Amino acid sequence: MDGEQDRFNGDTKVLHQRAVRIPLPDREAERVFHENMMNVAAAREQKAALFANSDVSVLDAYEAERDRIEGCFERRLRRIVGENYEEVAMAYHRGERDDRIGALAAYYFEGAWRAQQQATITDMLYSPLILRYPDSFTLNMRFASGYTTAKSIRYESPAHCSEDFGDEYTETYYEESLYSQKQAADYLSETAEIIREEFPDPDETPFAERKYGGVVSAGGRRGSVFSTLLERVEPDPDRFSESIDEPTLVEAGPEARRTEREFLRDCEVVH
Repeated sequence: MDGEQDRFNGDTKVLHQRAVRIPLPDREAERVFHENMMNVAAAREQKAALFANSDVSVLDAYEAERDRIEGCFERRLRRIVGENYEEVAMAYHRGERDDRIGALAAYYFEGAWRAQQQATITDMLYSPLILRYPDSFTLNMRFASGYTTAKSIRYESPAHCSEDFGDEYTETYYEESLYSQKQAADYLSETAEIIREEFPDPDETPFAERKYGGVVSAGGRRGSVFSTLLERVEPDPDRFSESIDEPTLVEAGPEARRTEREFLRDCEVVH
């Protein structure tokens, strides 16, 4: 996806109040979904381990997590759209096609392109919402103004700080920053376990215990201060009345509105 950044300028309209709904028609589809969610959890744990290492910068930790999750996006895009997903997304973006596959490619591509910028752009909060239902799952990719929520954990990155504290306070600031990163590392590890619990292995968990699950996360940055959040979300069992047999875009849903009120009430959701 990096290769498209120079000529892809983005268009949030494709994300606005929308989510992707992917069918889970059989055990194999459930296994693929589970594997992707375990990769997300593992990426979070890897980020935690890097935060706990004082020799690794916050930016390097973010990039390691991004690269791992980006692989999940690309595999999903190839499965839905094909190897030419970038061309399809760009064609939809230019108005050269207006079909379901083009809209899906554009949604994933737009969201991934914006998510890549999370650690380098100040005052942009990325808050994806992932929900599991009995016969499908949804991904709602949201972006908002601001950098944190009322429940977020905050930590400091000296590499992003432009202030000159002087010799007397520099060492103290650096030590306090490392402490905040280690606290964030503990939080990341704890919340990675939430992902594992919400989306259990379909080969080891009865259907009644795995048919619903959900998480919302949020991450942002203002200057040298970063924030992170991950919470469980209860899916609305009445959201969908019919099954689907192919991926499609749907309305964001009641859970999106609920989590926006709870976590993003002080932010402007720009999608």
